[in-house]
This record gives sequence, C-alpha cells and structure tokens, in this order.
Amino acid sequence: MLSFEITPIGTVRNERTDVQQSDDWGGVRSTIVVDERFGDASLQGLEDFSHVEVLFVFDQFPAHDDFREPKPNRGRADLPPVGVFAGRGPRRPNRIGVTMCAIESVSGRELTVVGLDAVAGTPVIDLKPVMAEFLPDDVKQPDWVGRLMSEYFRVH
Repeated sequence: MLSFEITPIGTVRNERTDVQQSDDWGGVRSTIVVDERFGDASLQGLEDFSHVEVLFVFDQFPAHDDFREPKPNRGRADLPPVGVFAGRGPRRPNRIGVTMCAIESVSGRELTVVGLDAVAGTPVIDLKPVMAEFLPDDVKQPDWVGRLMSEYFRVH
C-alpha cells in the first residue's frame, strides 16, 4: 500500500491543552506560526479572506489500527454508531483534522484565527483560503449531528 510522509508547515499556539475537553471551541483564539522556511511573505494575501481551512494532525491522540466497527461519536449512547468516515473526530486512519476558521489577523508568519478546534502544539499541515465557490448551498445532515455539535462551537 502507498504511504507518504507529510511535514508540518506550522504549529498551533493557544490556551487549550486538554485534548479531552472537546466543547466550547467557538471563542478559542489560536495563532498558527508558519515555519520560517516559508518566509515572511508566505501568508501574504490571506488577510483579504474572511475564513481559512486549517488542516492539522490529531497528534496527541493514540493511533488506532482497527476501524471496521461503527461506533457512536464521543462514545455517546444517545447517538447512532457510524463508520469512521461518517464522523470528524480524532479517531481517524491518518488522524487528520480540518476546520474552517474565521481569520482575525495576519502578521508576517503568524495567522490568528477564531474557532480552531486544535490544542496548543498541534502540527498544522496546510492552510487553504475559503472561497465561496467551493461552499455547498444544500448541505444535509442527520438530526443526531445537531445534538452532537450543540456545545462544540459554543462561545464560553
């Protein structure tokens, strides 16, 4: 099977350190510090966008090797069991996370965002500006997702 190596492009800095605290991400302010190898102009132009997609690695969670059995998200008995690709949590084959965040500021190699659900020290593997043309206008999801996410992006 094909495998490949990904080198992080930067690191998350914020006040969140507990990977088990999985709610209240809506008001979390994070600064992504881009590696110096990309230079001080690597984020130039990103300040003209309102949002950015941040791809990162859930590196502080243990790797799993068996994803065959559907499980309820967060182990919650009130949610239906779903396959690994029907959830967005850290129990993933490559432990890759992706979150769309509001851009607060860009300064040199530092990008400050709001709503990133990654703890301090998390490796960032890519950044992509959010463009309206890529956003779907007809998203549908099961009812249980609303229950699961009701406190996730709450501002606390």
